[in-house]
Amino acid sequence: MLSRCRVLDLSTERGFLCGQMLGDLGADVIKVEPVGGDPARNLPPYLKDQPGPDHSIYWLAYNRNKRGITLNLETDEGRDILRRLVANSDFLIESENPGAMAARGLGYESVRRINPALVYVSITPFGQDGPKASYADSDLIMMAASGVLVLYGDEDRGPIRMSVPQAYPLTAADAAGAALIAYWERLKSGLGQQVDVAAQESISLAGQSTSLTALVHADETRRMAGGVKMGSIRVPLVWKCKDGLVSCVFLFGTALGVFTRKLVDYIFAQGACSEELKDTDWISYGAKLLSGEESTSAYEQKLGVVAAFFAARTKAQLFEIARENGFLIAPISTIEELLQNAQFKDRDYWRKVEHPDGITLTYPGPFAKLSGHPIAFRRRPPQIGEHNREIFGELGIDGDGIAALARKGVI
Repeated sequence: MLSRCRVLDLSTERGFLCGQMLGDLGADVIKVEPVGGDPARNLPPYLKDQPGPDHSIYWLAYNRNKRGITLNLETDEGRDILRRLVANSDFLIESENPGAMAARGLGYESVRRINPALVYVSITPFGQDGPKASYADSDLIMMAASGVLVLYGDEDRGPIRMSVPQAYPLTAADAAGAALIAYWERLKSGLGQQVDVAAQESISLAGQSTSLTALVHADETRRMAGGVKMGSIRVPLVWKCKDGLVSCVFLFGTALGVFTRKLVDYIFAQGACSEELKDTDWISYGAKLLSGEESTSAYEQKLGVVAAFFAARTKAQLFEIARENGFLIAPISTIEELLQNAQFKDRDYWRKVEHPDGITLTYPGPFAKLSGHPIAFRRRPPQIGEHNREIFGELGIDGDGIAALARKGVI
């Protein structure tokens, strides 16, 4: 759908996914890297645990459907070449700190004079202005600044970072959507504009839309990371079964105690627990534990019965039991199980992409299925300067000129 569009992707790891999404939609995306390659090529983890510019899994994950060039924007000639590319481009994506592009003479106010129709996308931690505009960032800082991090960790200590880096992929995806909105407006007015995307705001919005209840009740929700802590005990939320792990809400109180009672009734019907356990009042059980009316050892015995029930069954068996009876049980899938997932297979989700040296990698599939213009993984991520000759040739720079630019460190 964007096959007539050209995108200049100058972004760091903050914005890789933005360019990739536009490339997935058919745009000609030119990834502009510093001479020697983007520093993100050195981000671990590495393919086959072998460091190298083409082995960073982060780089490989977010740079498909792009052509790649090198260009030294600290030189006059490098900046002039970029301006020539800007003249015939529809989008420019950059993720430098506020003011850095303007200092090179490549800020929005400068390049709009070359191409008034350009959609100029700026991705930063806190936006182009405001008292935090120049603050340092990291994935941990951005998740904390957005408020989402309050959901992670125990209530008696500071929050912890969440899994693999997620702040900037979320932000870059928002940037791609915002860029397309600006492009839609351009189709009417003929004029581009600057799209100012702040990670703090983007992640905060994502957190509110996906975890609003959790954010409102953050103190309670943080207790649920790894289990719910009640006084000196912790109620597990993850249980071992025959072939892995399942998640099960086994809690007390007016709402969740109902589900716990249903589960224990089922376990009793299977002859796997005593009548005493079946007759436990799960609605008021938490209060009894906290007051000392129910002993910790008695509680541990009850947990042991439930744990034995799970341990004797597979994930598939437990999931089917949950579906049939309305229990809050879900399998925790491994990566291999996700690759074999019947739903993903039926929708042809996973895609294989060939890389140099005979390597074929399996990628997560398109972010949407489009009936008229299916998303295709047309290009693997580029190697350093792989398309220098091709793209600079489009500007009329011949082989001798390219060699001269290389000798001067421009490309």
